[in-house]
Amino acid sequence: MTAPKILGIAGWKNSGKTGLAVRLVTEFTRRGYRISTIKHAHHDFDIDKVGADSYRHREAGAHEVTIVSGTRYAIMHELRGAPEPEFEEILARLAPCDLVLIEGYKREPIPKIEARRLEAANRQPLAPSDPHIRAIAADHAVTDTAALPVFDLDDTGAIADFIAAIVGLEQRP
Repeated sequence: MTAPKILGIAGWKNSGKTGLAVRLVTEFTRRGYRISTIKHAHHDFDIDKVGADSYRHREAGAHEVTIVSGTRYAIMHELRGAPEPEFEEILARLAPCDLVLIEGYKREPIPKIEARRLEAANRQPLAPSDPHIRAIAADHAVTDTAALPVFDLDDTGAIADFIAAIVGLEQRP
C-alpha cells in the first residue's frame, strides 16, 4: 500500500487552522477528491455522551468501542494510561483516500502551510525554524517569508491549487 498524500496546516491557537481546513475539505471534495482529516487536540476530549450505550461500554472498561449506523461509524480507543499514539500510527489507521489534511501536529516533519491571523494567541512565526513549511496563509501582510509563497488566508482556491501541486494530486476531469 502506498503512503497517503498528506499536508499539514500548522499555526498557533486562533490562527485560522480549522477554518482553512474546513474550506479546503469543501474545495477538494467539490473537485472530486476523497479527503480525510486528522485533528490533534491539546486537551482532553470526548465524542460520546454520558449515559449513552457506547459511553457505558467504555466506562465498563472496553479497550475499543465501535458505534455503527447506516450513515457513519466511529471507533473510540481508550488509552487507559498508555502514551498518545505516534502520528504514523494514526495515519496508518485511515482508509485509502486522495489526501489527508492534518490540523495541528506542528512539529511533525510533513509538508505544511502555516496559518496566521492577527488575532492568534501567539504571533511568533513558525516558518523560519520549520523547513517543512511550504507556504504561509495569512489575514495580514507578511514580510518574513524567506521566499515562501504567501496566500490570503481566505483564498481557498489558490491554496488548494498549491497543495495539489506540491503533493502531486492528479487532476480530476
